[in-house]
Amino acid sequence: MTPPVHDLARLRIDRDQAPPAVRRALVRNVVLTVVAVAVVGAVVAVLRRGAAAAVQVVVARASEGGDGAAAGAATVTANGYVVARTRASVSAKVAGRLAMLAVSEGSFVRRGEVIARLENADYQAQVTQAAAGLATARAESIEAAVERDQAEREAQRLRDIRTRNPQLVAQQEVDAAETSAAAATARAAAASARVEAAVAGRRFAAASLENTLIRAPFTGTVLRKEAEVGEVVAPSVGGGLTRGAVVTMADLTTLEVEVDVNEAYIARVRAEQDARIILDAYPDTGFRGRVRQVVPTADRQRATVQVKVSILDRDPRILPEMGARVDFLEPQPAGGGAPTAVTMRLPAAAVREHEGQTVVWLVRDNRLVARPIVAGPVSGGFREIRSGLAGGELVLVGGIETPRPGQRVRVAEP
Repeated sequence: MTPPVHDLARLRIDRDQAPPAVRRALVRNVVLTVVAVAVVGAVVAVLRRGAAAAVQVVVARASEGGDGAAAGAATVTANGYVVARTRASVSAKVAGRLAMLAVSEGSFVRRGEVIARLENADYQAQVTQAAAGLATARAESIEAAVERDQAEREAQRLRDIRTRNPQLVAQQEVDAAETSAAAATARAAAASARVEAAVAGRRFAAASLENTLIRAPFTGTVLRKEAEVGEVVAPSVGGGLTRGAVVTMADLTTLEVEVDVNEAYIARVRAEQDARIILDAYPDTGFRGRVRQVVPTADRQRATVQVKVSILDRDPRILPEMGARVDFLEPQPAGGGAPTAVTMRLPAAAVREHEGQTVVWLVRDNRLVARPIVAGPVSGGFREIRSGLAGGELVLVGGIETPRPGQRVRVAEP
């Protein structure tokens, strides 16, 4: 019987393999690390999701009078457009085809300057014809005057002869000579009248020729060309291919702003009141203005009154038909007296309805809080806040259609 062979290699100790207790501790630490990383990631994700839930909003700061100014506080605001007080659509006095147009948009013209001309060869021929008729009438008048003078001298000679010697000249000859002289006088008067008629005819022909020239009615700037060379123009639009006006021009030195003021605030606007004008095209620039006229009638459909404000700061950037906002300024009291009481104004979009109340939504610690207020009517996109605010609050203007109390928000950078 063969004795068993002992494998001595099995008795060797593997010192590279960790003990079981160490392996269990390592696995436990790895699991704890993974769990900790997962928890931190979940917390970060929750925080990020909470930050993302904050809606970005647009706010306005409540202040007395809305926009302050050195000259005073704005208590009424209205929107309107820049218009030229002196403006005209220049048309021809007679119908005709446009032969020449000497201006374009932006051209500066002086009063009486020719800006266009109609085809006028027939009118020029009428002037020439009238001038020839006048020359003929004057020649006939001279001839008639000579005949008159001759007839009067002949009649006078026969009267003198008969006075000295009645036997030499019969009375019938004297009477015939006097009759001839009277007839010659009448013919001379008729010839003189024909001269006056010819003069009037020449003036009419010249005036008709002048009517084919379209002149600037005042000094100003051409805003638009209404017709082109070759088109038929007429004093008034008759339909078809007929144009009523050749150009539209305005005196840009008479620019003003026409605004519609809510009739609830018209008592605060008066003639010669200072105003600040802000154009929609240049919202960061203010121009000085002054109330020129409060139109003495109201628009019953819109419940507004039109106010015309002169622009005191002339600027080439101001153009007709530009949109504008006018802030009517309340003057500062003189002598350091008490300041004039002014109310707060906010953009009309800041005032909302919530649970049957008129409120504004305040932003406090990045959360919304409803504040009940008493508001006046809208004027120029602003609304008067009569009570409910102390001043300085951040008020929600836009960014959320339906705000909720406590809703997280982020204020947009201006």
